[in-house]
Amino acid sequence: MKKRIKIGIIGLGYVGTPLALSFGKYFDVVGYDKNITRIKELKNKKDLTKETSLKDFNFAKKINFTNKNIDLKDCNIFIVTVPTPVKKNNKPDLSHILDASKLVGSYLNKNDIVIYESTGYPGMTEEQCVPVLEKNSQLVYRENFNCGYSPERINPGDKKHELKKIIKIVSASNKKTLNILKYIYGKIIEAKVVTAPSIIVAEAAKVIENTQRDLNIALANELSIICSKLKIDTKEVINAASTKWNFHKYSPGLVGGHCIGVDPYYLTYKSKLLGYNPKIILAGRKLNDSMAEYVFSKLKKILKKENFKKKNLKILILGITFKENCPDIRNSQSLKLTNFIKKKYNKVYIYDKIANIEGINDKKIISLNSLKKNTFDVIILAVPHREIVSKGIIKIKSYMKQKSIFIDLKSYFHKKYSNFRL
Repeated sequence: MKKRIKIGIIGLGYVGTPLALSFGKYFDVVGYDKNITRIKELKNKKDLTKETSLKDFNFAKKINFTNKNIDLKDCNIFIVTVPTPVKKNNKPDLSHILDASKLVGSYLNKNDIVIYESTGYPGMTEEQCVPVLEKNSQLVYRENFNCGYSPERINPGDKKHELKKIIKIVSASNKKTLNILKYIYGKIIEAKVVTAPSIIVAEAAKVIENTQRDLNIALANELSIICSKLKIDTKEVINAASTKWNFHKYSPGLVGGHCIGVDPYYLTYKSKLLGYNPKIILAGRKLNDSMAEYVFSKLKKILKKENFKKKNLKILILGITFKENCPDIRNSQSLKLTNFIKKKYNKVYIYDKIANIEGINDKKIISLNSLKKNTFDVIILAVPHREIVSKGIIKIKSYMKQKSIFIDLKSYFHKKYSNFRL
């Protein structure tokens, strides 16, 4: 590009914020989000996603956080990082990405580049987003502007695999644009920047990454159900099997979040449009989506077997986010499990110090430090945040009554402490 690069990041969540701060060390950056509260937080160098640090803010000297559309007018590279969730019927919800495309289109000029990092089904960028860009800019794709796709690989809560250390895939509508993507991402990625031969290949790569993981966890979950019937410990079975050189070790668990629990539905949606109804992928999704209900049914059976009475039963759930060491509760299966339990039992309490609980409106969120000993009949370790498990099993169990149940869903502590685990 002949003119000076100015990058506009649309959407400042788990993906957009680290990206904006990283690019802000080298280029002029406009970090845009329509949420004014989010913008105020970022201007005060606070990131509630916990994906960035004060050091990242201090190093990003060339960044303007804003919720004003007009601030995007001088940008010549736009990167879209908005959510792509699913609707209640599990079909893609493209409202956010199409709204972002309208916004970008209204400020798009000749020779500009639009890069999508949001997850989509194979073909979505050019089939859905490009027409919106053309309509709102009155420009022609490939003649007046170009697009790229670079799948995000952010793993929330994972400090080992941060943005700069993850291999980055880039793809584009022509070779010149691809070289520009390699250049700008090469500035912020310490690991390799690799190219995909087309935008649709990069899109497909993204959705199969998480689809593969979803299926492997579904297999582990099904094995855990079988092992439970065999009255053997799933973790011990997996540890034994993993001594073989070509065994891939996956653990059972509650699969939620905005990636693994969502991306397979994007792939299967496109597949159905093409006339093929996927079987294995949807079977895995169905099983993983049912695991919260499965755990709830196991809990009810244990309580019945041990003659616990519903009246005055006190239950404490440790962790309600979709995964450990991450504040995100979107599509959280632990929260889904909590809601199942709350419908059946009256005295249900939650402990999760890092969860972003803005939307759940639950008054029974407590602090472990304020708990009295011998209080709970049931404690469920649903999400083993560092902050929770660092207390140790002895401390956690001290809050339980003498006759009580401890359920360690993630098999974090030794099986001798847990009445049931996956």
